[in-house]
Amino acid sequence: MMRTLWIVVLLIIYQVSVSFAINCAGCTPLDGLSFDKIISKFRASLVKFDVAYPYGDQHDEFAKVAKDAAEAGDLFVGEVGIKDYAEKDNMELAERFELTKDDYPSAFLFVKNQDGKIESFRFVGEFSAEKLKNFVRQKSGIYLSLPGCIEEFDLLVDKLLKSSKEDQKKVLREAEDLWDKVHGPKMHKRADIYVKIMRKIVDTNISFVKKEEERLK
Repeated sequence: MMRTLWIVVLLIIYQVSVSFAINCAGCTPLDGLSFDKIISKFRASLVKFDVAYPYGDQHDEFAKVAKDAAEAGDLFVGEVGIKDYAEKDNMELAERFELTKDDYPSAFLFVKNQDGKIESFRFVGEFSAEKLKNFVRQKSGIYLSLPGCIEEFDLLVDKLLKSSKEDQKKVLREAEDLWDKVHGPKMHKRADIYVKIMRKIVDTNISFVKKEEERLK
């Protein structure tokens, strides 16, 4: 009797753990039949290729992105769980994107271009929510907020970096005007940091940004 109860308990624990491992809030499981059908419906799709029952820090970081992307209507977030044993679920997708078990987890961003064709970009770097969000933004233009950031200023920074030296001063003026309209000490301090950095870029050049990137690595 006790042995039977113990087996039942183990089965329950297994089922619960598997359900947590398979699903993260905002992630949709994909397979060979649904992959292209769903990807084609969205402007951009962020997909993680991983073992069938993922867990750990990298899975948690991806889950953070999925949660924060819930309100981004143009962005789909999905997962492909791959087995290299038994039924070999989704191995055809792993082969299609030239992935082996040593590559998991891997994230790809699929973006619909102006011609309606899907382009794919493989994420490279530290598998963190912040890096993944920046990756999505750089490749698709879809904004996902980061801690301590302000969307309006982030977009102005993007505009500044793409502008000529002459136009940069106009963009800086936009940022300064927006700064004056910010309310609350916390938001005002964040806006102040944006404006100071943008002034530094205008007064020097984009090499300032590259030097800061190297310093922070």
